[in-house]
Amino acid sequence: MDSLSMEEDILDDSNDFIINFPPEVQRAIEEVLPSKDPLDQPDFNTIDYINSLFPTEQSLSNIDEVVAKMENKIQTIDNEISTVVRGQTTASQDGRQALDDAQKVIKQLFIHIKDIKEHAERSEEMVREITRDIKQLDCAKRNLTLAITTLNHLHMLVGGVDTLKSLQEKRLYGEIALPLQAISEVMLHFENYSDIPQIKSLSDQVKQIHVELAEQISHDFKEAFSGSHTKTVIPNKQLAQACLVVSILDPRVKKDLLKWFVNLQLQEYNHLFQETEDTAWLDKIDKRYAWLKRHLLEFEDKLGNMFPQNWEVSERIAVQFCHDTREELTKIMMKRKHEIDVKLLLYAIQKTSNFESLLSKRFTGITLNEQGKKTPELSDENVELQKSPFSGLIGRCFIPHLKIYIDSIDLNLADLIERFQQDEKTHSTTETSDTHAIVLPSCADLFVFYKKSMIQCTQLDKGQSMLDLTRTFQKYLREYSTKLLQNNLPKLESQSLGTSVQNITRDLQKISTSGLIQNFSSLLKEGEITRFTKEEQKRICCILTTAEYCQETTKQLAEKLKEKIDPPFADQIDLSQEQDHFHSVISNCIQLLVQDLENACEPALTAMSKIQWQNIDRVGDQSPYITALTTHFKTTVPVIRDNLTNSRKYFTQFCIKFANSFILKFVRNIYKCKPINTEGAEQLLLDTHMLKTILLNLPSIASQINRQAPAPYTKVVNKGMTKAEMILKVVMTPTDNEKAFVEQYMKLLPDCQQSDFYKILDMKNVKRQEQTVLVELLRSHKPQIDKDSKDGDNS
Repeated sequence: MDSLSMEEDILDDSNDFIINFPPEVQRAIEEVLPSKDPLDQPDFNTIDYINSLFPTEQSLSNIDEVVAKMENKIQTIDNEISTVVRGQTTASQDGRQALDDAQKVIKQLFIHIKDIKEHAERSEEMVREITRDIKQLDCAKRNLTLAITTLNHLHMLVGGVDTLKSLQEKRLYGEIALPLQAISEVMLHFENYSDIPQIKSLSDQVKQIHVELAEQISHDFKEAFSGSHTKTVIPNKQLAQACLVVSILDPRVKKDLLKWFVNLQLQEYNHLFQETEDTAWLDKIDKRYAWLKRHLLEFEDKLGNMFPQNWEVSERIAVQFCHDTREELTKIMMKRKHEIDVKLLLYAIQKTSNFESLLSKRFTGITLNEQGKKTPELSDENVELQKSPFSGLIGRCFIPHLKIYIDSIDLNLADLIERFQQDEKTHSTTETSDTHAIVLPSCADLFVFYKKSMIQCTQLDKGQSMLDLTRTFQKYLREYSTKLLQNNLPKLESQSLGTSVQNITRDLQKISTSGLIQNFSSLLKEGEITRFTKEEQKRICCILTTAEYCQETTKQLAEKLKEKIDPPFADQIDLSQEQDHFHSVISNCIQLLVQDLENACEPALTAMSKIQWQNIDRVGDQSPYITALTTHFKTTVPVIRDNLTNSRKYFTQFCIKFANSFILKFVRNIYKCKPINTEGAEQLLLDTHMLKTILLNLPSIASQINRQAPAPYTKVVNKGMTKAEMILKVVMTPTDNEKAFVEQYMKLLPDCQQSDFYKILDMKNVKRQEQTVLVELLRSHKPQIDKDSKDGDNS
């Protein structure tokens, strides 16, 4: 084998001695024995390590020195390994000795545990032997006690049965009660012994005694209260003691006896108030309740002490009276329903409600639960019912007839609306204070009537009737908004423009030295404008504030109705459409006020467009049409502001709507000022700036209090008037440099369409050929303008 192959074998053998630990073990070794020596690295490579020691041929000169260091290091490691191995040999011997000692100790411990277990078993056996006799004694004691008790009970039962039979025959109910109670309890003890014949025989005898006592006592009561003795019977001790016996017997005995007795007490009532009698009708309903009051007083005075207090006989009589009365009233009202009017119905309901309230104060209503009427849980909706257990016990018979009441409310509201209309015709001018418009008095009257009707209906029925009443309310809220508010808004009437035009013409002629005006009056066509008088403006404000009050009160009314009505009907309460009606009236009022002020400004805007702007040779003070506009603002806005003092938000809406509409018209009239020269454009720009300043102060114009205008309003004015100023600045830009002109237009009016661009060129009197060049240049800078122009034309 040559030297090369031997070297490869050696390398292969050496690989067998390389130990590769898992990554986790390797990381643990590095944490315990950190080392930066390349020989300790898990990815150590022999060739790479040698190359790092001898990177160049010149470094081989130090090979002897490196080998010597390696040999020394190997020798050191060998010595350390030998020391560790010898130490481990010693440790192994010590560990073996310790293991032997531990095994000896464990063996001794096992022996001790075994001894303890044997002792414990012997102790347990001793305890069982000791307690065995005790358990036997306890068992014998229990059996003996049970036997003695059973024998004693049996003795009581045998002797008691004979005693009961003897007392029953003699009707000694007072002496029967206690032994009967005791024997009944004893019989419970023998329930599990019913298979024993003797016990069964005694049980049957006791049951027979119960049956016979029930029959006997019932007979005694009927005998005592039969015939002519019904009213003259005197309570005796025997019947009172019989009641104590009945309390021990089957509950059905007491129930049947009380049912018979209560019906007996109401015989006279049912006879006196049968439907054929005159006293049976609703107009005599108070006589029914007077009869019961009188009868209960007589009963409690004569017979009250005969019955146990917990039998609640008086309450039972009252409850049965209510049931009988409700049934009789239901039948008679169905037969004579055409004779019922709202006055009679409300009279009967009121008397019945008072009577039920009296019963609630006198009795607890405990017997109502026995008859299947559960006491409602305490909640927000049921608190009133919880306090009045007799509420509706009779009164619910009137519910099917409450449509008469609802129809009456409908009729009364119709009359009320008609009276309101007559009052409005009689008082042609609206009553207003010196400072602000008042709410129409009819509005308050309407909602007062609504409140009274709602309270009254709550006492009658909180279900379907309340829902029907709500629908009636909705009907007349709509009628009020239409007949009393919308229909009473002033109508726009035409009046001559002569005075306004004459004043504007006179003012404009004063500046004739600039060549601005010549024969201005001939430039205006005769026309008609519409204006409201000051009283009409106040009336509009009054109707607006009334509609606002109605809208807010209607919302409160809906919430109150939802609160009062029975929960299943609450979701059907919705007055949002009625609120929308009032909001529509408010919007109409604001629109009328805006339109009125616009009409006042129309002549001045027309005058502005008719000025010969191309003849102006110098810039002066503001033009007369600005003065005219300011005058209209000062005479109209304060009236509206003062009358909407309590409706500030709607005054702000008026200002915003007017500004939006007026500025749009102003810009359209700017485009009509053509042709115009540079001086004319400068004068118009000055006028526009002055108008902007006036508009920004419009909400507080002519006011002693300089209040800052609302931000939304200021934003509208700034946006609209700034556009007007930018239009004029473009008009003032020369067209000599076509590119500069187009860039200035795009900079000042980036959102304007091509049609606006043509209008500006017309104002500058640019020739059509030059316009074509400028438009093409604009299109090249702003391709989107073609699409915008088409969209604008379509719109």
